Amino acid sequence: VEPVELFWKGNVANPHTSHCLGSGDILISCLGDPSGNGKGGFILLDGETFEVKGNWENGEKVPPLGYDFWYQPRHNVLMSTEWGAPKVLADGFNPADVERGHYGQHINVWDWSTHTYLQAVDLGKGSIPLEIRFLHNPDAAEGFVGCALSGVVHRFYKTEKGDWAAEKVIEVPSKKVQGWFFPDMPGLITDILISLDDRFLYFSNWLHGDIRQYDISDTRRPRLVGQVFFGGSITKGGPVTVLEDKELQCQPEPFVIKGKKVQGGPQMIQLSLDGKRLYVTTSLYSGWDKQFYPDLIKEGSVMLQIDVDTERGGLKVNKNFLVDFGKEPDGPVLAHEIRYPGGDCTSDIWI
Repeated sequence: VEPVELFWKGNVANPHTSHCLGSGDILISCLGDPSGNGKGGFILLDGETFEVKGNWENGEKVPPLGYDFWYQPRHNVLMSTEWGAPKVLADGFNPADVERGHYGQHINVWDWSTHTYLQAVDLGKGSIPLEIRFLHNPDAAEGFVGCALSGVVHRFYKTEKGDWAAEKVIEVPSKKVQGWFFPDMPGLITDILISLDDRFLYFSNWLHGDIRQYDISDTRRPRLVGQVFFGGSITKGGPVTVLEDKELQCQPEPFVIKGKKVQGGPQMIQLSLDGKRLYVTTSLYSGWDKQFYPDLIKEGSVMLQIDVDTERGGLKVNKNFLVDFGKEPDGPVLAHEIRYPGGDCTSDIWI
């Protein structure tokens, strides 16, 4: 699909998340309009020819920003999130743009059958909700969304009235630092996923450098059961000094695997279907990679494997597994999304 086709047939740009539909078509969320302004629209592709059919949404009302989405036909709902205006975020992050309203703070609720925009669930100014996941159980009217800037994971759920609401269930406190771009460093939750059995929630803190595993048997009270650090912006011996940390006693060690020091931090994640292997890449988006991890651009990203204890919880990096994208024939590249050919924990939706 060429950008010009999205412009002409849907007046949208910057496609992001794709999901297959029961009809065989492909639904893709978009971040903006052709001018680089924010616009939370969708585009529909023919699942066989990949021809652009047009917009999915109906009606005049469209959210001001877009990013990720998940749908749940048994509850007649699609939920979408908000990153920021493409022309603002393209070259890096400026906190002043949050104040100017160029970044998101809502889960947007759509009627699945009529494709109309119904409701905005406010998660707080400057939250920047990115990845959103329903529980895999198709009867469940709840899920989780990770907010990059606020470091909060919200549980969203259907109320008795039939609309939708959200509550904070996890918070990653920012760290007070010296020698960094800003005096407060958020964890920057960039990706989350739920295991296929709906027992564990995982997410990555791209700036702090850790991946976390929570037991969500009680969805309102997630319990931290696993955590592992690699990369990140607060490693010992680097330019950043942590002045105040509500969680750690000391700064983590730089992470080396098979002789390679890992640049960047844990970012996109994908879990094996049996829940025992968590795969991780380290690049977020080239404009932000350049700003926060310039050495990542020079050396390329990596993919690592984390071994998961699915009985009691627990995470451990597999020291024998490294895919080094710095060794590509045409030079270093920035690997991002991880997908299984037959479907996986972040693309499969049961209807």
